Amino acid sequence: MTQCQRIVLASRPQGDAAPENFRLETAELPAPEEGEVLLRTIWLSLDPYMRGRMNAGPSYAPPVEIGEAMAGQVVAEVVESRDSRLQAGDIVLAGIGWASHGVAEARLLRKLDPELAPVSTALGVLGMPGHTAWVGLNDILRMDSGETIVIGAATGAVGSVAGQLAKRAGLKPVGIAGGAEKCAYAVEHLGYDVCLDHRDPGMAEELAAVTPQGVDCYYENVGGDVLQAVLPRMNDHGRIAVCGMVAWYSAGGGGEALTVPGIWRTILVKRLRVQGFLVFDHANRLQPFLDEVGPLVGAGEIHYRESVAEGLEAAPEAFLEMLTGGNFGKQLVRVGSDP
Repeated sequence: MTQCQRIVLASRPQGDAAPENFRLETAELPAPEEGEVLLRTIWLSLDPYMRGRMNAGPSYAPPVEIGEAMAGQVVAEVVESRDSRLQAGDIVLAGIGWASHGVAEARLLRKLDPELAPVSTALGVLGMPGHTAWVGLNDILRMDSGETIVIGAATGAVGSVAGQLAKRAGLKPVGIAGGAEKCAYAVEHLGYDVCLDHRDPGMAEELAAVTPQGVDCYYENVGGDVLQAVLPRMNDHGRIAVCGMVAWYSAGGGGEALTVPGIWRTILVKRLRVQGFLVFDHANRLQPFLDEVGPLVGAGEIHYRESVAEGLEAAPEAFLEMLTGGNFGKQLVRVGSDP
């Protein structure tokens, strides 16, 4: 038996998630069986979708049950292997959740090469967020050179990659982020033509001013007041990729004036194509994404930024801050030391 620390769902949130919804506990792990490996977590990924997993009710993935470890991806070191595909010391991407250690089937893990890029990037720019950005642009929006695209949460793990790829493809990216520092970073480092502060009461008017020809594509990460500002700017036959809606993951997310009839009328009158997507449905596109973006990251042509919390016990606070925009770039937790 191996002891591990893990953070479990102690109670379901009523409105906004809070520290009391989480509990740090010690648990016993069984020894790995044939085909399994014992893992030691180095990096834990924190992502907005995890807020939805805290709720009961039907969704695209089952909810985390009370008393279960919070779901999530990690970069981990193989401590013990009962499968010939992996050896002790290998670094892998795994879905063992908010835990210091875990046991997983080797066939479900992706081995990482620390020589290609820092292994933390497998949770961000070269992981699920980067893959999401690439799929949204290429397969959902089908972006085209010369078009104007608006990207919500422009400096987040998804938006930061989407903005850079859109710029490289010849589009005119307009970002929306929270605060002057993030907006400046979006323009100076991520290639956005302009970035607007969603906290500015005049953001909708500013968006109209910087998109005189309208908006062809909208990469939707946030919902709320940002969606309310963008929809009237959409051109006829525009496209919207619905990736997330963090403003509505908890109560009081804003955008109350944007009613369903108004949304539906805009979609009809402007003949918009609106498509929600989950990157898990596009696993066959992971390798093309890595083939294109991996060399760009390795060459320093794609910029990324990471917010790092130290220690597993810091995960709940870091997660709650992320949901209100407190992070800058990909939110990670350093759970263990590098090998």
